[in-house]
Amino acid sequence: MEAFLTSTAIVALAEIGDKTMLLAIVLATRFRRPVPIILGILGATLANHAIAALVGQQAAAWFDGQWFRILVAASFIAMGLWTLIPDRLDEEEKPRSSRGAFLTTLITFFFVEIGDKTQIATVALGAQFQSVLAVTAGTTFGMMLANVPAVLLGQKLVEKISLATVRMIAASLFVVVGVWMLWAALA
Repeated sequence: MEAFLTSTAIVALAEIGDKTMLLAIVLATRFRRPVPIILGILGATLANHAIAALVGQQAAAWFDGQWFRILVAASFIAMGLWTLIPDRLDEEEKPRSSRGAFLTTLITFFFVEIGDKTQIATVALGAQFQSVLAVTAGTTFGMMLANVPAVLLGQKLVEKISLATVRMIAASLFVVVGVWMLWAALA
């Protein structure tokens, strides 16, 4: 349960203001079909984060030891610092497909998430907890917690929430988890 809850909290906070959240708003505005968009986000996130959690779990199995735990802890601290940098959705990342809301969302979300903060966090969580199922479920739930309101409420949500404050909270959470993991690795 710890892996699920930690994964959910970290990714939900990290996702707010992230480029994939901005993509969800763009898709919602473009297609005005929330259910296929939400299902596309769910499918893309499940696939992407399952792979990331598996990579993290395998890396932990291959590189077990104190230095690896220190590296994972440092990656959480680095993620916290990276979270402080606001994301924006570049014009070339806007979806251009006419294949429908679901397929466009599924494909675009999967590829935009590659190398994203939440995917890298999922790798680190997979290494930390070594549970692909719990981490994938938690990170996917966290993504949905952040993106479903973005799809349903779109621009109105962005106008009401201070993304800078949320980024600070998310960054703090990453750093606190990283420092805790570093302390545990060195103890």
